[in-house]
Amino acid sequence: MTTTQQPPYPPPGPPHRPGSGPGRGDGGEHGSGGGHGHGHGHSHSHSHGPAAPVSKHLRKVIAAILIPFSVAVVVGLVALWPGGAPPHQRTGVGFDRQTQQATVTQVTSVSCKAGGGQGAPAGDPSGAGAAPQDDKGPCKKATVRVDTGKDRGRTFTELVQPDQTRQLAQGDKVVVAYEPTAPKDLQYAVTDLDRKFPMALLAGIFAIAVVVVGRLRGVMALVALAVSFLVLTLFILPAVLQGSNPLLVAVVGSSAIMLIALYMCHGLSARTSVAVLGTLVSLLLIGVLGSLFIGWAALTGNTDDSTGLIHGLYPSIDMSGLLLAGVIIGSLGVLDDVTVTQTSAVWELHEANPSMGWRALYRAGIRIGRDHIASVVNTLVLAYAGAALPLLLLFSIAQSGVGTVATSELVAEEIVRTLVGSIGLVAAVPVTTALAALVVSADRPAPGTAAPAGDRPVAAPGGRGRRRKR
Repeated sequence: MTTTQQPPYPPPGPPHRPGSGPGRGDGGEHGSGGGHGHGHGHSHSHSHGPAAPVSKHLRKVIAAILIPFSVAVVVGLVALWPGGAPPHQRTGVGFDRQTQQATVTQVTSVSCKAGGGQGAPAGDPSGAGAAPQDDKGPCKKATVRVDTGKDRGRTFTELVQPDQTRQLAQGDKVVVAYEPTAPKDLQYAVTDLDRKFPMALLAGIFAIAVVVVGRLRGVMALVALAVSFLVLTLFILPAVLQGSNPLLVAVVGSSAIMLIALYMCHGLSARTSVAVLGTLVSLLLIGVLGSLFIGWAALTGNTDDSTGLIHGLYPSIDMSGLLLAGVIIGSLGVLDDVTVTQTSAVWELHEANPSMGWRALYRAGIRIGRDHIASVVNTLVLAYAGAALPLLLLFSIAQSGVGTVATSELVAEEIVRTLVGSIGLVAAVPVTTALAALVVSADRPAPGTAAPAGDRPVAAPGGRGRRRKR
C-alpha cells in the first residue's frame, strides 16, 4: 500500500527492514520523501553531514545582505579601535589598587584582648579597626611572605579576628594589597585568597568535557569563546574607557562576536547565514527597546559601588549607555542559541519532507520554537534573579512593598534588562523561523535533478536503500 497524502509535518520514521540499514534510501532519484525510509541517524542530526545545497540565486541574495553588514562591522572595529585603556592614577579603592601574590608561612594563636602584634585585620588594608574588639575566642596572628613585586621575600603580620568570615591557615596562597604611602608596617594587607588553581582546574574540566562530547565542533566552540573574550577585553572594554559611545561599541563588538562565533562553530553556509540574520534583527529590536525604556524610566546606570567607582575615574563615560550595552551583550549568547536551533529545526524538517511549503515549515518550526521560548525566557529571568539575590534579600529584610522594590532603580535596572532581553528572544523565534522557511522552501531543485553526490545521504552498509513498499 502506497501513501497518497503528505502530512503537514514529518511523520516518525518507519522501522527498517532487516538488512536495509538505518540510512535513507535513494531519495535524490525517487522524488519526495513521503514514501521513503528516512533514517533519523543521518538526516535529523545538527552535526552530521553538510547542509542541503542552496541555489546560486539564494546565495547571492544572502551575500548581498551579509557582505555589506560584515564590511560595516570591520569599518566600525577599525574606526573605534582604542589601542588600550587610558592610564590613570590608582585610587587604592576596591579593585583599583596594587596587589601582589603572597603565602601564609605561619599562624599562631594570640589573645584578642592583648592584641597580636602589628598589622590590620585581614581584608583591611587601611589599618582601620586594628584593635581587637571581642573575645569570642583566640585571635590568630598570621605571618605572610610577599612572593612577587619589588618587596619579594618581605614578611608582615596579619591579625585575624575569630568571627571573621575568611580565616587564614599555614600554606594558604593569598592576594595582598599594597599601599606605598602608608606606614611601612601597614603597607601590605591580605585582601583575598588566591584561587588561580581551582579556577584553572575547573576551566580545564569544562574544556575537556566540551571536546570529548563535541569533538571538532567542541574545539571550534572553544576557539570561538576565546575570540569572543579577546573582542571583549581588547576592543569593547578599552573603547568604552576611551570615551566612545557605549551603545555603538556594544553593537559593533557584538556583531563581530556574532559573525566570528556562528560561522566558526557552524560553518560558512546558508543555514548559518539565516541564523546570523535572525540574530541581527533581534539585536536591533533589543537595542531600540532598551534605549527607549532606559530613557523613559530615567535609569542612570550608576547604582552601586562598582559603577560609582567607574564614573569617578572616568566621568566622561555615559553610564546609561553602558547599561544598554550590557543588555545587548548579555542577550547575544542566548540569541545565538535560539536562532541556530530554529534554523536547524526548519532545515531538518525540509530534509525529512522536501514537499513541505514555507507555511507548513513555518508552522512546524514555530511549534518547536514555542517550547524553546518557554525554557529560554525562564532561564534568563532566573539568571538575573540569581545575580540579584542578595539585593532582593535586603529588600525582604526591610519589608518593603513589591511596588517599592520593583520601581527602585537597583531593581528596575534588572527588570528592564530581563524584559527587554526576553522580548528580543521571543521575537527571534518567529523571525528566524520565517526566514529559514522562506529560504529553504524557495530552494527546491528542478524536477529530475539529483542532489550533488557530496550532499546526498548515503545508504548504510548492508542496505540497498530501495523504496519501501507498504
